[in-house]
Amino acid sequence: MSESIIQSFTKHYQAEVHTNYQQMGSKLRNTVRSKDSIQGATTTFQKVGKGIAGTKARHGKVPVMTIDHEPVECQLFDYYAGDWVDRLDVLKNNIDEMGVVSRAGAYALGRKTDEMIIDKLDTCTNYAGSGIDGLTKPKVLNAFEILGEADVPDDGNRFAIVGWKQWSDLLQIEEFANADYVGDDNLPWKGTQAKRWLGTLWMPHSNLTKDGSNIRYCYWYHKTAVGHAVGQDIKTDVTWHGDRASNFVNTSMSMGACLIDQTGVVSMRCLEV
Repeated sequence: MSESIIQSFTKHYQAEVHTNYQQMGSKLRNTVRSKDSIQGATTTFQKVGKGIAGTKARHGKVPVMTIDHEPVECQLFDYYAGDWVDRLDVLKNNIDEMGVVSRAGAYALGRKTDEMIIDKLDTCTNYAGSGIDGLTKPKVLNAFEILGEADVPDDGNRFAIVGWKQWSDLLQIEEFANADYVGDDNLPWKGTQAKRWLGTLWMPHSNLTKDGSNIRYCYWYHKTAVGHAVGQDIKTDVTWHGDRASNFVNTSMSMGACLIDQTGVVSMRCLEV
């Protein structure tokens, strides 16, 4: 197989993976604070405290807020997703085979990205309600109050991720599912399974942690409360192995996640049986 064919295959496959990763891979990457092009094994996110305004006398000095800056370290890890593509399969149905493998790789990398973020959300101990019931209206309102009392900005950058069972619970809350409350454009079953409610984008996720007591951990958080670092975004290389008459297609990435500010995250523990 000539070098030009390998290069063409690589470029096409790389484009397929990037498209699938962006469209169908990670659900959570765009809901958190992200840093790209990190050099090294770790990076630091700054947790910034609240400033206090004050007065000054005429010709006096402007009061200094002395805002606290607390560095939060985020460690990066390397991940790989590879598979074999037989040469004859490529010749017979090039686009279909490449599409299948690229989607599988994008899904694997997307799940790993979300897994890193969810692992850090699981360290949150800021709870709303208890784990003796499902996702009820009182539990939602309790979480809403906790975020409000902590002065978490209501600026369109709040997100809530819940399990599919909890999504079903939400559909039974009239204020969530009734057009009389949310309007026809925000009904949860129109288009993708995500909707805005209480100034927050709500979405179901299939890989949230469920512990041995059948408690599903759901989260309501602000984008700046969770960090995601990228050392190397998705990169693909293709090598020809004559003894297998196949290309080995390897997709890799270097990423990490961290919990920056626990006050910006509320855990809603829900019983799921």
